[in-house]
Amino acid sequence: MKFANRTASYTLLFLTMLGSALAQHVQTDFDHQANFSKYKTYSWQEIKPANSLWDARIKNAVDTQLTAKGLTQVDNGGDVSIVAIKTTRTERTLQTFYDGFGGGWRWRGFGGMGEATTTEQDYKEGTLVVDLYDAITKQLIWRGSAEDTLSDKAAKNEKNLDKGVAKMFKSFPPSVKATNDCDCDRV
Repeated sequence: MKFANRTASYTLLFLTMLGSALAQHVQTDFDHQANFSKYKTYSWQEIKPANSLWDARIKNAVDTQLTAKGLTQVDNGGDVSIVAIKTTRTERTLQTFYDGFGGGWRWRGFGGMGEATTTEQDYKEGTLVVDLYDAITKQLIWRGSAEDTLSDKAAKNEKNLDKGVAKMFKSFPPSVKATNDCDCDRV
């Protein structure tokens, strides 16, 4: 019974850590001096590096959010210029499982005979950074970033992209109260 309880505890701890490790991480920051109420239109500058399939998906996700916030897309000369940067990298995690029959450190010293198995797992992590610039001053006024573990399934990645961009723009445009009360880092 002791072994079963310990195994269940370790499994629950592992799943909790895995869930938090794989959770989407979104951050935003903005220029506290910018007057966001004056921005009515936007235009795209570029998405780096170029990838026609994902460029269209990123633009669609951002366009959906900005349109919902009352901004209008124009081909050129918008009040706000948008640049998006996407990156992927391979991460590695090590997972060790102890069989519970010894091995490893115990309350009263090192345990007896037992087995420990460590497995190595690679996974891809993707980051999207969306920058909004004042088109006249060319100054960065807002930045949002989303980081998440990528799936092997494009449909799941697209769904996560939409969720991440929605989280990014949840509090956009920043309100005057947010500008005065925010303890964010300045852009």
